[in-house]
Amino acid sequence: MTTGLSYDGSVAGTTSYKTQIATMAVVEETDAAFVNILPQMITYAENRICRDLDFLFTSVSNSNYSVSVNTRTITVPTANFFPSDGGTLVISEQINLLTPAGATDPESCTRVPLLPTTKEFLDAVYGAAANTGVPKYFAPFGDGESAYTFLVGPYADATYTVEIIGTYRPASMSASNPTTFISLNLPDLLIMASMIYIAAYQRNFSSAQGNDPAMPVTYETQYQTLLKAALDEENRKKYEAAAWSSQSRSVSATPTR
Repeated sequence: MTTGLSYDGSVAGTTSYKTQIATMAVVEETDAAFVNILPQMITYAENRICRDLDFLFTSVSNSNYSVSVNTRTITVPTANFFPSDGGTLVISEQINLLTPAGATDPESCTRVPLLPTTKEFLDAVYGAAANTGVPKYFAPFGDGESAYTFLVGPYADATYTVEIIGTYRPASMSASNPTTFISLNLPDLLIMASMIYIAAYQRNFSSAQGNDPAMPVTYETQYQTLLKAALDEENRKKYEAAAWSSQSRSVSATPTR
Protein backbone atom coordinates (compact mmCIF):
# COMPACT_ATOMS: atom_id res chain seq x y z
CA MET A 1 0.00 0.00 0.00
CA THR A 2 1.34 3.41 -0.98
CA THR A 3 2.06 5.81 1.86
CA GLY A 4 1.24 9.18 0.37
CA LEU A 5 2.69 12.58 1.05
CA SER A 6 0.95 15.70 2.24
CA TYR A 7 2.48 19.17 2.38
CA ASP A 8 3.21 19.11 6.11
CA GLY A 9 2.01 15.65 7.16
CA SER A 10 -1.23 17.03 8.59
CA VAL A 11 -3.40 14.60 6.60
CA ALA A 12 -3.99 11.27 8.32
CA GLY A 13 -2.15 8.35 6.75
CA THR A 14 0.46 10.52 5.03
CA THR A 15 3.97 11.70 5.78
CA SER A 16 5.26 15.25 5.50
CA TYR A 17 6.66 16.26 2.12
CA LYS A 18 8.57 19.17 3.65
CA THR A 19 10.16 16.93 6.27
CA GLN A 20 11.11 14.26 3.73
CA ILE A 21 12.84 16.74 1.43
CA ALA A 22 14.55 18.65 4.24
CA THR A 23 15.88 15.38 5.69
CA MET A 24 17.23 14.14 2.36
CA ALA A 25 18.71 17.55 1.54
CA VAL A 26 20.23 17.84 5.03
CA VAL A 27 18.73 21.26 5.67
CA GLU A 28 16.57 22.64 8.45
CA GLU A 29 12.88 22.55 7.54
CA THR A 30 12.53 26.11 8.83
CA ASP A 31 15.57 27.41 6.92
CA ALA A 32 14.53 30.68 5.26
CA ALA A 33 16.13 29.85 1.92
CA PHE A 34 14.57 26.39 1.89
CA VAL A 35 11.13 27.81 2.67
CA ASN A 36 11.62 30.41 -0.07
CA ILE A 37 12.32 27.87 -2.84
CA LEU A 38 9.69 25.36 -1.68
CA PRO A 39 6.82 26.59 -3.93
CA GLN A 40 8.97 26.54 -7.08
CA MET A 41 10.45 23.17 -6.16
CA ILE A 42 6.93 21.75 -6.00
CA THR A 43 6.04 23.47 -9.28
CA TYR A 44 9.11 22.04 -11.00
CA ALA A 45 8.42 18.52 -9.77
CA GLU A 46 4.67 18.52 -10.48
CA ASN A 47 4.93 20.11 -13.92
CA ARG A 48 7.61 17.70 -14.97
CA ILE A 49 5.59 14.69 -13.82
CA CYS A 50 2.40 15.96 -15.48
CA ARG A 51 4.18 16.53 -18.79
CA ASP A 52 5.99 13.20 -18.71
CA LEU A 53 2.97 11.08 -17.81
CA ASP A 54 0.04 12.88 -19.52
CA PHE A 55 -2.37 11.67 -16.82
CA LEU A 56 -5.72 10.18 -17.73
CA PHE A 57 -7.42 11.97 -14.83
CA THR A 58 -6.43 15.40 -16.20
CA SER A 59 -8.48 14.91 -19.37
CA VAL A 60 -11.92 16.41 -18.63
CA SER A 61 -14.83 18.13 -20.38
CA ASN A 62 -16.39 21.54 -19.84
CA SER A 63 -19.50 22.80 -21.64
CA ASN A 64 -19.58 26.35 -20.25
CA TYR A 65 -18.55 27.89 -23.57
CA SER A 66 -20.30 28.91 -26.77
CA VAL A 67 -19.94 30.33 -30.26
CA SER A 68 -22.34 33.21 -30.90
CA VAL A 69 -24.49 33.72 -33.99
CA ASN A 70 -22.68 35.36 -36.94
CA THR A 71 -19.28 34.90 -35.26
CA ARG A 72 -16.52 32.34 -35.62
CA THR A 73 -14.76 32.67 -32.27
CA ILE A 74 -14.81 30.50 -29.16
CA THR A 75 -13.09 32.00 -26.14
CA VAL A 76 -12.02 29.62 -23.40
CA PRO A 77 -10.52 31.14 -20.22
CA THR A 78 -7.52 29.05 -19.19
CA ALA A 79 -8.16 29.44 -15.47
CA ASN A 80 -10.53 27.10 -13.66
CA PHE A 81 -11.17 24.85 -16.65
CA PHE A 82 -11.79 22.18 -14.02
CA PRO A 83 -13.08 24.28 -11.09
CA SER A 84 -13.20 21.53 -8.47
CA ASP A 85 -9.41 21.22 -8.71
CA GLY A 86 -8.60 24.80 -9.65
CA GLY A 87 -7.42 23.37 -12.94
CA THR A 88 -5.87 25.46 -15.72
CA LEU A 89 -6.46 24.45 -19.36
CA VAL A 90 -3.24 23.35 -21.03
CA ILE A 91 -4.23 21.42 -24.17
CA SER A 92 -7.50 21.23 -26.11
CA GLU A 93 -8.16 17.68 -27.25
CA GLN A 94 -11.61 17.88 -28.80
CA ILE A 95 -14.43 20.36 -29.41
CA ASN A 96 -18.05 19.22 -29.72
CA LEU A 97 -20.86 21.43 -30.98
CA LEU A 98 -24.07 20.78 -29.04
CA THR A 99 -27.11 20.61 -31.29
CA PRO A 100 -29.78 21.74 -31.84
CA ALA A 101 -28.92 25.40 -31.33
CA GLY A 102 -29.75 26.50 -27.82
CA ALA A 103 -29.12 23.09 -26.24
CA THR A 104 -26.85 23.27 -23.22
CA ASP A 105 -26.82 19.80 -21.66
CA PRO A 106 -24.35 17.47 -23.42
CA GLU A 107 -26.28 14.43 -22.19
CA SER A 108 -29.63 15.47 -23.66
CA CYS A 109 -28.58 16.72 -27.08
CA THR A 110 -26.49 15.62 -30.04
CA ARG A 111 -22.73 16.14 -29.99
CA VAL A 112 -21.23 17.14 -33.34
CA PRO A 113 -17.43 16.78 -33.18
CA LEU A 114 -15.63 19.62 -34.95
CA LEU A 115 -12.70 18.61 -37.10
CA PRO A 116 -9.35 20.29 -36.38
CA THR A 117 -7.85 22.21 -39.26
CA THR A 118 -5.74 25.33 -39.89
CA LYS A 119 -6.59 29.02 -39.76
CA GLU A 120 -5.49 29.29 -43.40
CA PHE A 121 -8.12 26.74 -44.46
CA LEU A 122 -10.85 28.53 -42.53
CA ASP A 123 -9.86 31.90 -44.00
CA ALA A 124 -9.82 30.51 -47.55
CA VAL A 125 -13.06 28.53 -47.39
CA TYR A 126 -15.12 30.27 -44.68
CA GLY A 127 -13.45 33.66 -44.52
CA ALA A 128 -16.59 35.80 -44.93
CA ALA A 129 -19.24 36.41 -42.30
CA ALA A 130 -21.86 35.87 -44.99
CA ASN A 131 -20.90 32.17 -45.07
CA THR A 132 -22.97 31.04 -42.11
CA GLY A 133 -24.01 27.53 -41.20
CA VAL A 134 -23.51 24.84 -38.61
CA PRO A 135 -19.77 24.94 -37.79
CA LYS A 136 -17.84 21.88 -38.96
CA TYR A 137 -14.19 22.76 -38.36
CA PHE A 138 -12.09 24.49 -35.73
CA ALA A 139 -8.55 25.79 -35.47
CA PRO A 140 -6.60 27.04 -32.44
CA PHE A 141 -5.83 30.71 -32.96
CA GLY A 142 -4.56 32.22 -29.73
CA ASP A 143 -2.98 30.95 -26.55
CA GLY A 144 -3.03 34.05 -24.41
CA GLU A 145 -2.16 34.51 -20.78
CA SER A 146 -5.79 34.39 -19.70
CA ALA A 147 -7.66 32.59 -22.50
CA TYR A 148 -7.52 30.21 -25.42
CA THR A 149 -9.15 31.32 -28.68
CA PHE A 150 -10.50 28.98 -31.34
CA LEU A 151 -11.89 29.82 -34.77
CA VAL A 152 -14.67 27.79 -36.36
CA GLY A 153 -15.98 27.45 -39.89
CA PRO A 154 -18.41 28.28 -41.24
CA TYR A 155 -19.53 31.28 -39.18
CA ALA A 156 -22.24 30.13 -36.77
CA ASP A 157 -25.82 30.49 -38.04
CA ALA A 158 -27.07 30.46 -34.45
CA THR A 159 -25.63 30.51 -30.95
CA TYR A 160 -24.32 27.06 -30.04
CA THR A 161 -23.00 25.71 -26.78
CA VAL A 162 -19.69 23.91 -27.22
CA GLU A 163 -18.15 21.19 -25.12
CA ILE A 164 -14.38 21.38 -24.75
CA ILE A 165 -12.46 18.25 -23.86
CA GLY A 166 -8.99 19.14 -22.71
CA THR A 167 -6.06 18.49 -20.45
CA TYR A 168 -5.86 20.67 -17.37
CA ARG A 169 -3.01 21.37 -14.96
CA PRO A 170 -4.05 20.48 -11.40
CA ALA A 171 -3.57 22.88 -8.51
CA SER A 172 -0.19 22.50 -6.83
CA MET A 173 0.38 21.04 -3.41
CA SER A 174 0.58 23.76 -0.76
CA ALA A 175 -0.34 24.50 2.83
CA SER A 176 -3.92 25.20 1.72
CA ASN A 177 -3.98 22.23 -0.69
CA PRO A 178 -2.01 19.63 1.29
CA THR A 179 -2.53 16.62 -0.98
CA THR A 180 -2.71 16.05 -4.73
CA PHE A 181 -3.08 13.03 -6.99
CA ILE A 182 0.69 12.99 -7.44
CA SER A 183 1.53 13.29 -3.74
CA LEU A 184 -0.84 10.47 -2.82
CA ASN A 185 -0.20 8.07 -5.70
CA LEU A 186 3.32 8.86 -6.89
CA PRO A 187 5.18 10.07 -3.78
CA ASP A 188 8.41 8.34 -4.86
CA LEU A 189 8.45 10.16 -8.20
CA LEU A 190 7.59 13.47 -6.53
CA ILE A 191 10.50 13.15 -4.12
CA MET A 192 13.01 12.28 -6.85
CA ALA A 193 11.91 15.20 -9.04
CA SER A 194 12.13 17.55 -6.06
CA MET A 195 15.62 16.37 -5.19
CA ILE A 196 16.82 17.17 -8.72
CA TYR A 197 15.61 20.73 -8.20
CA ILE A 198 17.06 21.14 -4.74
CA ALA A 199 20.49 20.08 -5.99
CA ALA A 200 20.71 23.60 -7.44
CA TYR A 201 19.95 25.07 -4.01
CA GLN A 202 22.84 23.01 -2.64
CA ARG A 203 25.14 24.30 -5.40
CA ASN A 204 25.67 20.78 -6.71
CA PHE A 205 25.19 21.46 -10.40
CA SER A 206 28.84 22.31 -11.05
CA SER A 207 32.09 20.45 -10.72
CA ALA A 208 33.77 23.08 -8.58
CA GLN A 209 35.80 21.79 -5.67
CA GLY A 210 33.66 20.84 -2.71
CA ASN A 211 30.53 20.21 -4.75
CA ASP A 212 29.01 16.89 -5.71
CA PRO A 213 28.14 17.12 -9.43
CA ALA A 214 26.94 13.52 -9.37
CA MET A 215 24.07 14.37 -7.04
CA PRO A 216 21.58 15.69 -9.63
CA VAL A 217 22.66 12.98 -12.07
CA THR A 218 21.95 10.28 -9.50
CA TYR A 219 18.50 11.63 -8.72
CA GLU A 220 17.79 12.10 -12.43
CA THR A 221 18.69 8.46 -13.07
CA GLN A 222 16.40 7.29 -10.30
CA TYR A 223 13.62 9.58 -11.54
CA GLN A 224 13.87 8.09 -15.03
CA THR A 225 13.74 4.56 -13.60
CA LEU A 226 10.59 5.32 -11.62
CA LEU A 227 9.08 7.25 -14.52
CA LYS A 228 9.28 4.25 -16.86
CA ALA A 229 7.17 2.10 -14.54
CA ALA A 230 4.70 4.92 -13.86
CA LEU A 231 4.37 5.58 -17.60
CA ASP A 232 3.59 1.93 -18.26
CA GLU A 233 0.82 2.06 -15.66
CA GLU A 234 -0.64 5.25 -17.09
CA ASN A 235 -0.61 3.80 -20.61
CA ARG A 236 -2.43 0.72 -19.34
CA LYS A 237 -5.17 2.92 -17.87
CA LYS A 238 -5.70 4.54 -21.28
CA TYR A 239 -5.51 1.25 -23.24
CA GLU A 240 -2.33 2.51 -24.85
CA ALA A 241 -0.15 -0.34 -23.61
CA ALA A 242 1.15 -3.19 -25.76
CA ALA A 243 -1.15 -3.85 -28.75
CA TRP A 244 -3.41 -0.99 -27.54
CA SER A 245 -4.53 -3.08 -24.57
CA SER A 246 -4.57 -2.58 -20.82
CA GLN A 247 -2.14 -5.41 -20.27
CA SER A 248 1.52 -5.21 -19.31
CA ARG A 249 3.99 -6.40 -21.88
CA SER A 250 4.93 -10.00 -21.19
CA VAL A 251 8.25 -11.21 -22.54
CA SER A 252 7.24 -14.87 -22.40
CA ALA A 253 3.93 -14.23 -24.20
CA THR A 254 5.38 -12.08 -26.95
CA PRO A 255 5.81 -14.12 -30.15
CA THR A 256 9.16 -14.06 -31.86
CA ARG A 257 9.52 -12.50 -35.28
